[in-house]
Amino acid sequence: MVDGDSASVAELLTLLSALAEAPVRQGVAVTGSVNQRGEIQAVGGVNEKIEGYFAVCKAMGLSGEQGVVIPQANVRHLMLKDEVVEAAASGKFHVYAVSTMDEALEILTLRTAGESRWDGTYPAGTVNAAVLKRLREMDQLLAVRDKRSSGDIDDLEE
Repeated sequence: MVDGDSASVAELLTLLSALAEAPVRQGVAVTGSVNQRGEIQAVGGVNEKIEGYFAVCKAMGLSGEQGVVIPQANVRHLMLKDEVVEAAASGKFHVYAVSTMDEALEILTLRTAGESRWDGTYPAGTVNAAVLKRLREMDQLLAVRDKRSSGDIDDLEE
């Protein structure tokens, strides 16, 4: 179970990843709140969250692939233990500060998120294009189901 505003970025990343069939990196933890415009908002306890995840990674062996995604708004409040700062400076652990969901999506999927064009589409090959494609497919499936359930199947194509 996931609980609290601090998990809303992770929850949305999970949903977008599933829709786009874009796997997320498993060694990167996420904290942050997201608003309806996709902007990442500050959360409480960010130092403890980073240090706690770092401790787990250290105990399991730092690979250089592990890290945390945090809100950019929290950066000015960071007061991390020297051990975490040194690991980050040497590339053994990473702290990624993001301001938008697209930034988080790119870090977690290692793919370009893609910016919306004037017509609401996204560049081919981007995560957002894959999400939009899947949502349109789901919309078409629901439209067919609705037509079948209403008995109006004359308009259905085989």
